[in-house]
Amino acid sequence: MRIRTGLWPVLFLCPAFFSPLNAQQRALSAPAISIIIDDMGKRLEAGQRVLALPGPVACAFLPQARYTPRLANTAHAAGKEVMLHLPMDSVDQRPLDAGAVTLDMTEQQFVSTVQADLASVPHATGINNHMGSLLTRHPGHMLWLMRLMQRHSPLFFVDSRTTVETVARLVAAENGVPASERNVFLDNQLDTGEITFQFNRLLQLARKQGTALAIGHPSTLTLAVLEQQIPKLEQQGIRLVPVSELIELQQEDEHTWRTSWSHSHKDAKNSKPSL
Repeated sequence: MRIRTGLWPVLFLCPAFFSPLNAQQRALSAPAISIIIDDMGKRLEAGQRVLALPGPVACAFLPQARYTPRLANTAHAAGKEVMLHLPMDSVDQRPLDAGAVTLDMTEQQFVSTVQADLASVPHATGINNHMGSLLTRHPGHMLWLMRLMQRHSPLFFVDSRTTVETVARLVAAENGVPASERNVFLDNQLDTGEITFQFNRLLQLARKQGTALAIGHPSTLTLAVLEQQIPKLEQQGIRLVPVSELIELQQEDEHTWRTSWSHSHKDAKNSKPSL
């Protein structure tokens, strides 16, 4: 025999259940993603197509690339985050773009190069690594970078995770630099089906973790997928947010987890029976 409490009719009739405040709270608690488009500044047409994407898609510009100043200014005016896409030494010794930092640099050379790179990208509020599978595993060089970023605060860092041996985000955290890391590469394989698969994986990770970050490139196929998929995010219950906001959300989650763990640990200690 079922017992009817009448609770649901009460809830549905309650004005607060459908209040704008509740709707806003539900929206703010929705899973959040950020998308960074790397390698900006080399091609004008592709760059303009990136800037036309809906929502706060972040743009990571190569220093000293031909169209970087022009596109970075336009991106900033359009309300999109501008980042320095900092070229770094890779394990396979691939050719480096202008403005690269390398393992054999002195600290002075390293710092001077990054400062010049930042100056070449108008309105940069963050940095992520271009390649860097060699350099991001070296704590000393990452320490130089994070100390410089502290001096140019507020700047955030995103570890592109081009190697599993990276220490970049760890060193950033140790030095108080707001940081996140890439969860998904959208276009390691330039195939529409694969890019769509990776985009859906991004959404799945966000639903599971609360937040997720993807990196892509200004290729024709990648932009076609994003043009099609980004407008669908709201109806899927996913928020597209600036990278800086995503980092804030992740830091809030980390603080909540630490606080919860601390309280649980204290409760466990206090509940031990006396001997």
